[in-house]
Amino acid sequence: MSETLFLGRVLSFHRRPEGAHDEAAFTYHEAGAVHVRDGRIVAMGDADDVRKSVYGAHVVDHRPHLILPGFIDMHLHFPQVQVLASWGKDLLDWLNKYTFVEEQRFAEMAHCEAMATGFYDGLLRNGTTTGVAYGSVHATSAEAMFAEAERRGMRMIGGKVMMDCHAPEALLDTAQTGYDESLALIERWHGKGRLSYAITPRFALTSTPEQLEAAGALCALHPECYMQTHVSENLTEIERARELYPDAPDYVGIYERYGLLGARALLGHAIHLEPREIDVIAGTGAKPVFCPTSNLFLGSGLYDDAGLRARGIQGAIATDIGGGTSYSMLQTLNEGYKVLQLRGQQMHPYQAFDWITRGNAEALGLVQEIGTLKAGSVADMVVLDARATPEMTLRADRIETLAEELFLLMIMGDDRAVAQTYVAGAAQKDV
Repeated sequence: MSETLFLGRVLSFHRRPEGAHDEAAFTYHEAGAVHVRDGRIVAMGDADDVRKSVYGAHVVDHRPHLILPGFIDMHLHFPQVQVLASWGKDLLDWLNKYTFVEEQRFAEMAHCEAMATGFYDGLLRNGTTTGVAYGSVHATSAEAMFAEAERRGMRMIGGKVMMDCHAPEALLDTAQTGYDESLALIERWHGKGRLSYAITPRFALTSTPEQLEAAGALCALHPECYMQTHVSENLTEIERARELYPDAPDYVGIYERYGLLGARALLGHAIHLEPREIDVIAGTGAKPVFCPTSNLFLGSGLYDDAGLRARGIQGAIATDIGGGTSYSMLQTLNEGYKVLQLRGQQMHPYQAFDWITRGNAEALGLVQEIGTLKAGSVADMVVLDARATPEMTLRADRIETLAEELFLLMIMGDDRAVAQTYVAGAAQKDV
């Protein structure tokens, strides 16, 4: 049995803050502690109170830094780690020119394994302890992605992409092979350690009706799995979806028809939604995923967070590596704040940090396991330093409140502001 007492300023949310003054939505201890035993949190609170029930534990002192739950990234592309910072005219041009070319390399296991090392190093360096990721069409990519996550003890959700049309020949499966390979991966990896499978038709543009039907059959056979795909990211993409599926009422309606929507469905982007599509998402409990750095980089559009929340739709937020431009969830908040400003909406730092921790965990149905520092949760944690750079230090000298500090971290912070990352209580960064 291993016991550790982590000291620092401790912050954990227990519901989404309603605004700037809603401090009842979180617990904050200026002189705090987190007691961890065998990878799970035993207690979190005032350091003096927590110490009373701790005997002989190893002490890790992170004062004066902030200790929060580890960040959760809800939409990533594992095969795109070498596609970041690739110039493209728009989404479809970018996919054809760079992404589809790069993903062909993931047929080779040695390449998949090498990229998996860099992928997870990047996540953990930036404080991300849980990810939801797409593989390539090759089963090898999912094998490498899951194996490396298992080795590191991480919570990871993902799957092999299913795509059987309108892509290079080397990136195509068939409706049958996509089903068979996905099923084999589910049987091998879903529920193993901290891993979960996501049935992953890339998007309607690269799947025939037969393949979407096969994906729906997998969802029906394994309702405990997640389903992830893309929808309404780009206006040209939407027009192409209408051409390919002329009988569908709209883009969301394509997935609706094949039984792909539900509370465990994650819909990447969901920018240009029509009223009927919003009704369907609200009715099925599917989760739109806001990817601000990608949406700005590819010029795709501005996500309507307030509009969706007004309909009772719980969205998630993510980096979308490699259309996204940073592994950092802090920088994702930075760009998300700007997107919502352009929408005439505001993201208060309390809401922002709830979103990348508890909020994303709730969207996954995993808030009892991750996303908070409450007793019983896995000790996935991130330690943040608001004085990580000279420029941040200058600003920090004028900060008077927790909200101001959080806003500094989400606007100026990146991997340098992550003093340490813990997966099940084990340190991940060499510092």
